Amino acid sequence: MVQSSLPILVTNDDGIDAPGIRALVEALRPLGEIWVVAPEKIQNAVGRAMTLHKPLRLRSLKKRWFAVNGTPADCVTLAVCNLLQSSPPKLVVSGINKGWNLGDDVTNSGTVAGAIEGMLHGIPSLAVSLEDRPKCQYAVAGHFAFLLAKRVLEVGVSQGTILNINVPAGKMEKIGGLQFTHLSQRRYHNPVVEKIDPRGRKYFWIAGERVSWARKKPSDHETVSQNMVSVTPLHLDLTDYPALKALKGWEKTLLPKGSSSVKSRRVSEKRKPARA
Repeated sequence: MVQSSLPILVTNDDGIDAPGIRALVEALRPLGEIWVVAPEKIQNAVGRAMTLHKPLRLRSLKKRWFAVNGTPADCVTLAVCNLLQSSPPKLVVSGINKGWNLGDDVTNSGTVAGAIEGMLHGIPSLAVSLEDRPKCQYAVAGHFAFLLAKRVLEVGVSQGTILNINVPAGKMEKIGGLQFTHLSQRRYHNPVVEKIDPRGRKYFWIAGERVSWARKKPSDHETVSQNMVSVTPLHLDLTDYPALKALKGWEKTLLPKGSSSVKSRRVSEKRKPARA
């Protein structure tokens, strides 16, 4: 059983006034004491960016609601390391984002970054995103956020892992189920759009049509396309272990013949007697 006094931190990248964050707070309220620390302005596609070139301001809007002039990663860091330092949150939930965060796009997502920042502080974390359509059902996404948050509070999640949740925009009765998934690959056709401004100067938009396909099945994109909720476990270890093993053979061939490796040079330097 979860305790109503448990501190739960909520953040997002759509900004403190976004309808998704309000819906998320309402959905999670039965699980604990909700604290909201979110960007004062929209911070879409900022990834794990952190503000290092200007001071951050933590502005209280009402009880346990704070706006920050920074990114989602800034918000979680300020909350965990300052605002809630004496009573750290037991869960971080980022969202509900207006628009899916699927496949390779998770590396750009401020929503996912908020959850990652929580995980890096040792706190179980979730990212929640909803398909961007007119009259999208935030309450439906909130329902699935509640179910998964409750389970994570009860049984935990693997250390170093976040859950990335993507919910179709339909009503609850239209949702075909829930599936744990792999990340799909996402690419863009014609990603740079060139325009001319009224003064005859060029300007550009990063845009383009998304194209997705599965690395492995079931993929997140495939699952939401079937009107099911996708839940993908993500972690930050980007090491390609098969490639690392294959590249080991390069170490000697990349050095000129007769030269010693950096490691062996360091060992020999340590063995040299100190000067009198």
